[in-house]
Amino acid sequence: QVQLVESGGGLVQPGGSLRLSCAASGIIISVNAMGWYRRAPGKQRELVATVTSGGRTNYVDSVKGRFTISRDNAKNTVYLQMNSLKPEDTASYYCNVDISTGRNYAGYWGQGTQVTVSS
Repeated sequence: QVQLVESGGGLVQPGGSLRLSCAASGIIISVNAMGWYRRAPGKQRELVATVTSGGRTNYVDSVKGRFTISRDNAKNTVYLQMNSLKPEDTASYYCNVDISTGRNYAGYWGQGTQVTVSS
């Protein structure tokens, strides 16, 4: 079965940078869209960034110009490079990947990684 493992979260000062990684393993036939969500305390889950199989990217307005989503298809991995971090970026970040294991595509979630931006 498919498993997604996230890494890269931590504590960083405002203006700092982090890079999140999410690697899928298991029996994988193909991977379609990949994305990152986040959830801050007391707030709804928010879609942060997506990247399609063709490389098209989309971002929520609050992170445009600061975050970059990318993928390595050979490694079944999606990344989120986060620069110029702000306290408002503090949240648990979750990757979501559309994966086919032989039939239809289904969405899989990572376990989450905590990002805390504070001085």
